Order: sequence, then structure tokens, then C-alpha cells
Amino acid sequence: MSNKLTTEQSSYYNNLEKMSIKDLLKNINNEDKKVAISVEKALGQIEKLVEQVVEKFEVGGRLFYIGAGTSGRLGVLDASECPPTFGVPDDWVIGLISGGDIALRKAVENAEDDKAQAWKDLQEYKIGSDDVLIGIAASGSTPYVIGGIEDANNNGIITGCITCNLNSELAQVAKYPIEVVLGSEFVTGSTRMKAGTAQKLVLNMISTSLMIKLGRVQGNQMVDMQLSNEKLIRRGTLMIAKELGVDEIEAKELLLEYRSVRKAITNYNK
Repeated sequence: MSNKLTTEQSSYYNNLEKMSIKDLLKNINNEDKKVAISVEKALGQIEKLVEQVVEKFEVGGRLFYIGAGTSGRLGVLDASECPPTFGVPDDWVIGLISGGDIALRKAVENAEDDKAQAWKDLQEYKIGSDDVLIGIAASGSTPYVIGGIEDANNNGIITGCITCNLNSELAQVAKYPIEVVLGSEFVTGSTRMKAGTAQKLVLNMISTSLMIKLGRVQGNQMVDMQLSNEKLIRRGTLMIAKELGVDEIEAKELLLEYRSVRKAITNYNK
């Protein structure tokens, strides 16, 4: 691993405090424009990992994310959005953050420095060889994540990672590394910015493509979404009305009867 992490290199910009608000926003946006291009360069790596995840799900496996700080929060976020979006059980995709759930809101000092803790956390979920573990770390050097990946490898579990440095220690231990290299951050070392955006994009790709391949989307519609608020009930009503060619009143009645867009469509006129 190089001595100077790309994510820690000095910003291309200086004297930020002297910039106008307009210039600050413009320059941050200019840096953000680079993110999607960098993710595109990693599509081949992302594809290989998703293929492994889909294969494991087809035999009853699960997907785990581990990370610290921003990376951990993004993993938990992606996992928590799968049940309402795709109607899957909340134990299909599981996100763990070093320091536990309290670290979602407040930094927990030194939590990420324990190489043994991730595996202990994963044991609570009885992770096994049918599962996949993805470590998320912008630097690629987080001990909590590296230790978890190493322990998973030693137990025959498929591992992947999302990092923003080339040839990091994490990428070297993960079986299916994803490396999205972005250069320095607008604020030096602030990986909650471009690196965090890149990680979110990759996580979106992984979970969404997984759920589509598992049949949780029909056409381009979230037919298994949870009806947890009026906005989603309205969306489901319009989906049913369009699919079945009925008016919105009948569509809503069907939706409320079956509590599922998929079931309402499947059972119509049976």
C-alpha cells in the first residue's frame, strides 16, 4: 500500500475560507462531477461482486456490510432501505457499524481500531458460508473492516469491499474488491464528500441490481414496496390502475385489500 493515501492528499483548492459562497458551491460541484465517471471505471469490479451475491441469495444467503464512520453509516442506510423499497425481510441485507448503533449518530472513539470486533459483531447474526460480506472503507485501511474481511475469508465466506484508494490493504484481502479512485477531497481528507458519494452510488448499484435479479421489481416498478405512508399508497394505486386498466378508486380498493401491489395484480379477477 502506498505511503500517501489518495483520499488523504491535499485538496486541489486552498484558502477555502476566503471563497464566496458561490465559489464554494461551484468548486464542490466541480469535484462531485468526477464521482460518476470514477464509478464507471469500476463497473467491471462491481459486476463480479454482484454476480457472487446473486448466486448466494439463490441458495438462501444474505448480504452483510461492515464499516466505520461515514462508510459504516452508508452501509446501514443501504441495508435499512431494502425492506421498505423491495418488501424483503430485514435480515436479507444487514449493515453493521463499528461502535454499534450509537455510532450512527455520534462518533465512538477508537471503535474502528479493533481488528477482532467485526467478527464478534457478525457472530450475533450467525454469518456463514452461504453469505457475502462487503467491507466499506474509503481509505482501505480501517482495522475493524480489514479484520472482519480476513476472518470471513478464513471461514469460507465470499468477501468484497468498496474503497477509494488503489492497492489498499483492504482491497488486497477482499476476494472481490471495488476500487473507486477519486483523488483528493475538496476539504483535505474529508471522505464524507466525494468518497461517501461514490460509496453510496456503488451500494445503490449492488442492492438494486440484486433485488431486480431476485424478482423484486417488475418492469420498472417496486411491486413489493411496503405501504408505510400515504405517498406509497398513492404510488401503489397508480401502479395498479395502469397495469390493470382500472380506475383509481378500484385500484386503491384492491391495494388496501391485498396490501401489496404484486398480490393485487396477481389476484385480480381470479
